[in-house]
Amino acid sequence: MKTLFNILFSVVLGAFCSAQTALGYILKKDDVFVVKQDAKQVIVQTIDGAAHEITNNLNGILEFRVTDTNETNYHIAMRFKDLNLKMTSSIQGELMNVRAKEVIEDDLQSKIFNSLLDVPVALTLAKNGDIVTISGGDSLITKMVQASGIADDFQMNMMKKGLEKEFGSQALSDSYEQMTYIYPQNEVAIGDSWENEYTGKLNAKNKWTLEAISEENTTISGTAKVVMHVVDEANNMKLNGTQRTRITADRTSGFLQLMTVEGEARGTATMAQLGDTEIPTSISSTITYKLINQYHVQ
Repeated sequence: MKTLFNILFSVVLGAFCSAQTALGYILKKDDVFVVKQDAKQVIVQTIDGAAHEITNNLNGILEFRVTDTNETNYHIAMRFKDLNLKMTSSIQGELMNVRAKEVIEDDLQSKIFNSLLDVPVALTLAKNGDIVTISGGDSLITKMVQASGIADDFQMNMMKKGLEKEFGSQALSDSYEQMTYIYPQNEVAIGDSWENEYTGKLNAKNKWTLEAISEENTTISGTAKVVMHVVDEANNMKLNGTQRTRITADRTSGFLQLMTVEGEARGTATMAQLGDTEIPTSISSTITYKLINQYHVQ
């Protein structure tokens, strides 16, 4: 038989466990967050039983500086503080090894990467992490083209079109929304789930779950069905797969402390030089975002 204490304890504990809370970003003007990004992507393509594997290793430092706030949104200046890319092929060996801070006089790629650093891109962030608007990608691309030293108008325009797919405003929005767009519109309790979707070259339908919450941290896990669709003059790739995400975020600001995204996708690709031949293709990736510094400018 339960005592009065047992009954009251059960009622209070049950109310505590089922309590709902609002999740989202709570940022202040002049807040600065510095994030280290590490990404590894392995692409495997098979032709007539022979596999070709390309491995991309990318790491960089991103700075997010809150420039203004209002009732619904935050205005943020994002800058690349460092960016490094190494690409290797199982057949051809090292294809690229560029470090943005190390400019090599006769290396076009190093000059282009270096031009990315410390150029602000302005984004408007909703309190649930949706990137409402982003601008500055065009300025970024212009600086990269200027750094290349290319003078021919046709080549410049071709280069701009290629860079827009990775560094244009929309491409940056699609890329970094994966890092920010994690919170629900409504209050939730531990164990509750919610859904959202972001689009781009990677289209992801996400289901998020609040796993734990404390005075210091919020823990969220996510699963997603993803579609990758890449189309350009030389390639056409369409893959389907899944993605798993785990996030530890600061309870006060809502900004991530650690985020890991693991994905796998399979499908086919075609190449212009091979006509309509479909090439079995798979991509596996792991991306980690880690907060390495946080401060408020006085």
